[in-house]
Amino acid sequence: MNKKEAIPVTSIEVIPTKGGTAVFLVTENKTIVIQVDTLVGEYLLAALANKVAERPQTHDLMLHLLLGLDADISHVTVVEMKEGVFFARIVINQVGPVARKVAEVDARPSDALVLAVKAKRPVFIMPAVLDACEDMTETLARLRKQS
Repeated sequence: MNKKEAIPVTSIEVIPTKGGTAVFLVTENKTIVIQVDTLVGEYLLAALANKVAERPQTHDLMLHLLLGLDADISHVTVVEMKEGVFFARIVINQVGPVARKVAEVDARPSDALVLAVKAKRPVFIMPAVLDACEDMTETLARLRKQS
């Protein structure tokens, strides 16, 4: 994955729906939507609002494990869409006393987005994914007015 060609996400907006949650990824020129399940949608809403759960949730555990390994998230990229299913990668950096390691981990976009928001790391979308998706900018504007 070439981060240089990836398009930065400028904002993430979450709107609950009847069948789950719509996650709008807004870029400079286009907005796409990814449907996620209700529970992950709630985690993403909480992360965007900087809410901290009483007890660590799964995403908190993942971030704590990375911290314990002297690693952190560099960024998240939505890399592909096949038959309506999105795929993402989490890029992890680990800096040791002798060497620096970088790893890319496949992930569901919903989980990757929660981790990126909690870790305050950037999110990107590959151009091919943007090209394959309908522009949802007007839909998001209409939904904002309704709420």
